[in-house]
Amino acid sequence: MHPHPVFGLLAAVLAVIPAWKVVSKAGYNGAWSLLIFIPLVNVIMMYVFAFSQWPTERQTTP
Repeated sequence: MHPHPVFGLLAAVLAVIPAWKVVSKAGYNGAWSLLIFIPLVNVIMMYVFAFSQWPTERQTTP
């Protein structure tokens, strides 16, 4: 028996929402979080986001 397609859609939404929030808080466009659906690219982007300087870190406070 195959799971209902709604479960796949629900899993996708549940994966994108927190990724979108994290990427947005880092100062990037939230659409970057859609890369979590591309195998290998998602791992590479995790390292890029983890070790690069985020736009929110570049902003200086007056």
